[in-house]
Amino acid sequence: MPKTRLYRYSTDGLVFREVRWGRTRLATLGMVLGMVLLAIAAEVNQRYDDPIGLGIVQNAALLRENRVLREQLKFIGSRIEKVQKNLDNLGDQGNEFRLRADLTPLDPDVEQAGTGGTDERVEFGTSRSVGDLLNNIRGMVSRVEQEAQLQATSYAEVSRKLDEDKVRFTHLPAVKPMDGFYSYDFGMRLHPILGIYRPHQGIDIVASQGTPVHATADGVVEYAGRESGLGLMVTINHGYSIKTTYGHLSKILVREGQKVKRGDLIARSGNTGLSTGPHLHYEVRVNGVAHNPRDYFFNDDVD
Repeated sequence: MPKTRLYRYSTDGLVFREVRWGRTRLATLGMVLGMVLLAIAAEVNQRYDDPIGLGIVQNAALLRENRVLREQLKFIGSRIEKVQKNLDNLGDQGNEFRLRADLTPLDPDVEQAGTGGTDERVEFGTSRSVGDLLNNIRGMVSRVEQEAQLQATSYAEVSRKLDEDKVRFTHLPAVKPMDGFYSYDFGMRLHPILGIYRPHQGIDIVASQGTPVHATADGVVEYAGRESGLGLMVTINHGYSIKTTYGHLSKILVREGQKVKRGDLIARSGNTGLSTGPHLHYEVRVNGVAHNPRDYFFNDDVD
């Protein structure tokens, strides 16, 4: 079988010259060896985290990190949306508490203005999709922070109002001052002694002489002494423009300026002053105006 010969054209002598296989084999071997060495170097470089800085490993790692970041940003965004819904529910409950505390509910426009978040877009130097995710999350976090602050302020206001009401309720004459038979003669009536019609600015509670008389609310004794019509009497200033008066007493057990609590024993019933028999005359005044005391009894029936 004839040997295959390879020729190359020489421009120097304008002739074809035979190519020797020794050089060809050497060149081919060199190319193959170079490719093998390059492949080995690349593999070693990748295995040892790109020490020579080809960037192959870093690019692959960055792609993986970007994918993980996108997934986590979406997850965080969904969690923030759940927090936002919980805050909205708290806002509804907060308005219910405000109504119970006799406060005006938060206006929806005020809530919207107070939780508007930020519309400012920040360029992070990332891809558009990652930048959108980051800006959306910034906006949601801002809204959540502002709404949480708004609700915290509202709940603090409700708490203060309830504390104030708790103190005010202790100063409200809401219990009976004495056991006995309660009259319905508040307002105009025929005076049993004078025989003329005149306003009766309290109610009468009939009981035997010496029956214990109790303060109907917290306050300070404003007057403890004698008055011509009511005889021995006690007036307690409860604050909040409320005063109570206890008349026709047989004995006074408190002094002026003394602080009393609801239920404290302050006197004993009697028959002093203009009275036809032992009983207690009891008044409630608000801003100096007489109110029917029966409207203030919350503890039990007085019939």
